[in-house]
Amino acid sequence: MDNHKQTTTTTAGTTAPMAAKVSPAAKNTLLILNCILLSIGNCGGPLIMRLYFIHGGNRVWLSSFLETGGWPFITIVLVILYFHRRATGKTRNNKTTTFIYMRPRLFFAVALIGIITGLDDYLYAYGVARLPVSTSALIIASQLGFTALFAYLLVKQKFTPYSINAVVLLTVGAGVLALHTSGDRPDGESKKEYVMGFVMTVGAALLYGFVLPLIELTYNKAKQEITYTLVLEIQMVMCLFATIFCTVGMIVNNDFKVIPKEAIEFELGKTKYYIILCASALIWQCFFLGAIGVIFCASSLLSGIIIAVLLPVTEVLAVVFYKEKFQAEKGVALILSLWGFASYFYGEYKFTKKLKDKTHSSQQSMELGRPNV
Repeated sequence: MDNHKQTTTTTAGTTAPMAAKVSPAAKNTLLILNCILLSIGNCGGPLIMRLYFIHGGNRVWLSSFLETGGWPFITIVLVILYFHRRATGKTRNNKTTTFIYMRPRLFFAVALIGIITGLDDYLYAYGVARLPVSTSALIIASQLGFTALFAYLLVKQKFTPYSINAVVLLTVGAGVLALHTSGDRPDGESKKEYVMGFVMTVGAALLYGFVLPLIELTYNKAKQEITYTLVLEIQMVMCLFATIFCTVGMIVNNDFKVIPKEAIEFELGKTKYYIILCASALIWQCFFLGAIGVIFCASSLLSGIIIAVLLPVTEVLAVVFYKEKFQAEKGVALILSLWGFASYFYGEYKFTKKLKDKTHSSQQSMELGRPNV
């Protein structure tokens, strides 16, 4: 996948960097793979984080650390890809195979995004610690609106009737879910803590709604070839700096000293405590890798739409595993979300078909205008 960069156009009218010589089937396969990773992380992340809190865990900085703490896994993948390139003799521009593609300019930009992501991790973890999964999930759904706004401001996102319809339907779905949140404050939690959790989660939605288009802007302004290997490097550096940010918070909050004691007192036992921490780091890594992978293959708006459409799925899983109530509002929200998701991809299909027809028509016109020899 490490070939020259070319620019592809999405339904929304933005440009998404893709490697040349990659067939449409390969591109679609990569997009589907990243959608699966994003789905696993988006649904599993909040559930396993909430599992930590409801069974005795209370370290917010630790939870935020785990959201990006799985970054070393990406290093393993990069090493494998490097040796694969050497074994197959594939190099870029006929130069010696290099291990790191990222240039200093891109490194510092991604490092800054990583610090912002670390702050977003803390805001989100604080909200999950104070709110039921269903409530935090519906608040995070507002992220789609923020993503659309910042995508318009940062990357000049153009909207079609289908993409606008998708944003509206998914936003309305989140609004419908809000109808059942008045009496869901957890037992033993003060109103002040609940309100703070609500505010922090809104802040997390706004901040990550800014981060997604910022990553897309970084791709567009990188001034170097954007390959999927480079995307993995971006993911690794971004998560590394987010983890450093959260590590500082853990040190200040003395989390490292408390972890052994918390593990002993954990309701599910010490072993399961550490299993939950490790699983949390891995699942959240799927989320971030899937999110930036979808941006690479398509756009930040599509990444935001997938995150929003998975909201009802998270709601259903919360009902199954944590016995949360499934009111009629959640069923309506599920239908609206699926409708919005279908609307977006129907628009993508229409746009692709129109583009192919236009290209075919141009080719025919050139052939008709060619003089006979």
